[in-house]
Amino acid sequence: MTNTQPSPHTGTTPAGDFILTATDIKKSFGGVHALKGASMTMRRGEITALIGDNGAGKSTMVRSLSGIHKPDSGEITLDGKTVSFDNPNAARNHGIETVQQNLALVEDLTVWQNFFLGREKTHGFGPFRTLDRRVMRSTAEGMLKDLAVNVPPVSSKVRRLSGGQRQAVAIARAAGWGSKIVIMDEPTAALGVQETARVEGVINTLRDSGVAVLLISHNFDQVMRLSDHIWVMRAGTAVAERRTSETNGAELVALITGAKAS
Repeated sequence: MTNTQPSPHTGTTPAGDFILTATDIKKSFGGVHALKGASMTMRRGEITALIGDNGAGKSTMVRSLSGIHKPDSGEITLDGKTVSFDNPNAARNHGIETVQQNLALVEDLTVWQNFFLGREKTHGFGPFRTLDRRVMRSTAEGMLKDLAVNVPPVSSKVRRLSGGQRQAVAIARAAGWGSKIVIMDEPTAALGVQETARVEGVINTLRDSGVAVLLISHNFDQVMRLSDHIWVMRAGTAVAERRTSETNGAELVALITGAKAS
């Protein structure tokens, strides 16, 4: 293989099996070229890892896919259709949910209230509509049950949950809205060994349910445990891709640093 950026359709996988294809994505901030024509793909029902050093362009790529940044040029296709996101709500409306490192949970609200923040269910008519708390509570319980997530009752306030439980709630919330893709940025960075294992179990369950997961992680052991496919970013481009079963940590380090060509 050469050291040029890989094609987003590398390999024998038919293009129709890709749920997402990003092609030649460019994004600059003033004189800083954060993305210099980066391309990547995601397959249905797989965990795709995105790795690279700080400043490689991972965060900008994720923000471009999730609607936080609009690319200066390039093309994003979802389910074979070209899409463009002006904001995160537009990405969510297309089935792309993001679990940020800060989780975006409100500590003084309950689990079910966090699930429906900005998506509140109401009943009644006209100006007499009120919140349908019963439906929201039962729906939140169902979302957690679907992912086999063992957390305290949905009436518990988030501030009383452990780090792993909070992460599980954030993942279940993202998955519960009919998502096609869930993007996770360092999902276990602040967790202990046991809580990390629980959250990784939730991620595997999410993948097994048919959702495509994009995992951003500096933990190569985690990448090797969880992912099916890996994209390596360096200096604003995706320089290599590997099937996880066909690589190892040493090769990934070499690809990240440039010691090995793609």
